Amino acid sequence: MSSDCLFCKIIAGDIPAKMCYEDEHLVAFADIDPQAPQHLLIVPRKHIATAMDLTDEDCELVGRVYRVAAKLARDLGFADNGFRLVNNCNADGGQVIWHIHFHLLAGRQMTWPPG
Repeated sequence: MSSDCLFCKIIAGDIPAKMCYEDEHLVAFADIDPQAPQHLLIVPRKHIATAMDLTDEDCELVGRVYRVAAKLARDLGFADNGFRLVNNCNADGGQVIWHIHFHLLAGRQMTWPPG
């Protein structure tokens, strides 16, 4: 945990969030600035700043992100229509919070290219 990280504070319960999933490795909660009708953030409990900071030991953790995304898609009813799972890395990639996280977007047709 990082004491100055917004997501670490949410994970610790110091900042409220609309949680929709929690386990020992990951949490998922509603994005406060949704870009789609369904916009959730899937966040590891472990503080990892960016995708560039992942190690071999984190491979299973990243796999869990995809399993949780699929579970949420099924549970929330958008698995059949589909979804987008996005990780932004560093400033040019659109990352604004320096704790790795994945945007789960659904509920509308996604466009390509994305931005």
